[in-house]
Amino acid sequence: MLRPTPMTVGELNSYIKDVIDNDMMLNNVYIKGEISNFKNHYSGHMYFTLKDEKSLIKCVMFKSYTGNLNFMPRDGMSVVVLGTVAVFERDGIYQIYVKGMEEDGMGALYTAYEKLKEKLQNEGLFDEKYKKKIPMLPKSIGVATSKTGAVIRDIINVTTRRFPNVNIKLYPVAVQGKGAAATIVKAIEYFNREKNVDLIIVARGGGSLEDLWPFNEEETARAIFASELPVISAVGHETDFTIADFVADLRAPTPSAAGELAVPQLDEVKWKLQSNQRRLSSSLRKKISDMRSKYESLRERKSLREPYGRIRQDELLLDNMVKRMQDKMKLCLKDNRMKLTERVAGLDKLSPLKTLSRGYGIIENAEGKIVRTVSSLTVGDKIKIVLQDGERKAEIIP
Repeated sequence: MLRPTPMTVGELNSYIKDVIDNDMMLNNVYIKGEISNFKNHYSGHMYFTLKDEKSLIKCVMFKSYTGNLNFMPRDGMSVVVLGTVAVFERDGIYQIYVKGMEEDGMGALYTAYEKLKEKLQNEGLFDEKYKKKIPMLPKSIGVATSKTGAVIRDIINVTTRRFPNVNIKLYPVAVQGKGAAATIVKAIEYFNREKNVDLIIVARGGGSLEDLWPFNEEETARAIFASELPVISAVGHETDFTIADFVADLRAPTPSAAGELAVPQLDEVKWKLQSNQRRLSSSLRKKISDMRSKYESLRERKSLREPYGRIRQDELLLDNMVKRMQDKMKLCLKDNRMKLTERVAGLDKLSPLKTLSRGYGIIENAEGKIVRTVSSLTVGDKIKIVLQDGERKAEIIP
């Protein structure tokens, strides 16, 4: 069987380019979508992606057309573009060469989004210091989302697969449309009032800026900020950012990712527990070994083997000190006794009695005062003469 001659990659891309270039419908298309990954190149060209809930396509708007815009495109804007679908032959990709662009009635919403974001940021609602810690092992998780759709199923599947013992409590809310923000606020207030969960997940799937608007409203943001329970925001796809994401304690790029962030993998928890148990056991064994070594070392010390030896040494030392003190006291007493003897001898030499023993006497007048001179006596004065062996009274005569 003969096979057709194979085409090269370049030939295939060239063929597809010719097909698209020759399709008049693709030469002028109006496409509605939301801008993401917007880049305003220094050359003046604009590169961005248009997306909806199901798909996306790359777009380029060259400088020759950007000058006709009356607004500056931004991520999150819903726009309608006029352009041509073209193939970039080298890379084999197709994209839209945009010739014109206008806001699709969502410019006011985006402006309101930026205004509220700036207001709440200035008030400090986005500050890290207010972020509450996500519990490591929540027993129960409250989920505020639609009761139908893939979001709640994804969260349940992911969380129960990772940690089967977790309990999921659903509070059904409207996730788009008028009044949806009020239902989200009620859900957050309910879980905080009942305290029947450890963590709250606020979630919905992807959508346009208009679809996600309930999560950009001020009442939703303030309810999340006021929550005493930690809140994970899981709104839209990875490229979608809402006010709720900035206020929440943790942002998950998707609802499924919220389930992964909310609970740990059971096997990982078991492994960590086993690892910690091994480390603890090893540490305890080492501690016991160290204490046993210290015990053996202390037990071998002489002070413990002969506890009275030290006491006896201290007793000998005390006896020696007492003897030295006694010797010193005796020497001190001897010295003092000799000094006392010398002083007594000195005093004895100065004693009047000693003088009397050598034949001298003492004369006192009637007042008992010693008479030292003859001139102090007159005829008739009564005197007392003191000698070695006694005393006699006398009278002065002419």
